[in-house]
Amino acid sequence: MITSTVATQVTQVVLPGKVDSSGLQVRTSELPAPGVGQVVLRMDATGVSFAEQQMRRGKYYDQPPFPFVPGYDVVGTVTAVGPGVDDALVGRRFAAVTKIGGWASSLVLEAADLVPVPDGVDSAAAETVVVNGITAWQMLHRSAKVPAGGTIVVLGANGGVGSTLVQLARHAGIRVIGTASLQHHDSVRELGAIPVDYRDPDMYQRIREIAPEGVHAVFDHVGGAGLAESWRLLRRGGTLVSYGTAATKDEDGNSRLPVLKSFGRLALWNLLPNGKNATFYNFWAGRRRLADFRARLAEDLTQVLRLLADGVLTAQIAGRFPLTEAGAALALAESRTVLGKVVIVAQPHP
Repeated sequence: MITSTVATQVTQVVLPGKVDSSGLQVRTSELPAPGVGQVVLRMDATGVSFAEQQMRRGKYYDQPPFPFVPGYDVVGTVTAVGPGVDDALVGRRFAAVTKIGGWASSLVLEAADLVPVPDGVDSAAAETVVVNGITAWQMLHRSAKVPAGGTIVVLGANGGVGSTLVQLARHAGIRVIGTASLQHHDSVRELGAIPVDYRDPDMYQRIREIAPEGVHAVFDHVGGAGLAESWRLLRRGGTLVSYGTAATKDEDGNSRLPVLKSFGRLALWNLLPNGKNATFYNFWAGRRRLADFRARLAEDLTQVLRLLADGVLTAQIAGRFPLTEAGAALALAESRTVLGKVVIVAQPHP
């Protein structure tokens, strides 16, 4: 068995506190040897999700205390295994959702959290559909269960989750209305959605003109006052899936309060006798039943990675940055000018 019994020198990007993107720190640390059931994964690609943007502000719902290494997901190659792990994993590529720790040249993970990446799929491309792909797939097929021929609204159709959700929905035969800035409308059309300018003060009226009978689902990562407008877009039997509170990302205060407010509003709306449904999508829901959670995650990510390998999904890479330039990657992701996901890679991309 190929095991590692010595510490490994690794490069890590640290979020030291509530800092600007330029305040991230790069350090060299010793990575402990993998324990029972664990592996060492060399990072090939990780990325910037909305979660890290919130963590920088101390606004993510259950982030750890500062300082810590961010990085919500990772694609990499196993370089060593701990006791009880098949050494055939060494040299193979896997994806994993980590919540934190992904912004590192190598990291220790539980082998049970690894999902194989198909041969021939670029690691950076795979990275764009790990947490984003699972989120989009589960919201569409597990939360909303939108039928073929239905119509949905995707807020932020140019974003990492949004662009993946549009493609999954179109593949399932669902019509998509996607909000985005004007500069991304051509790209949103190419993904298969009908674009609507999110800066238009009459945005919701424009959506009603496109779908006058209402829509089967709205996927809303913005929250705030607009959540009620998303609710009003639904037809009878439709589902509002709220999965973020971006509207309050720059506000000071308790990071949990906006989420709790959304919970309350959604719960009240579900009591109304109009046949509509409202839910808050939580990626980590069900983790207390860990085996079931891992099985569901692996099943859904495997589906998404297969669609990527088959060319059904096109990876939307907004930019590639080496690990030591994670601050620049974070700044670009926060600029709200990108299509897709900003990716961090182990080495500079030529």
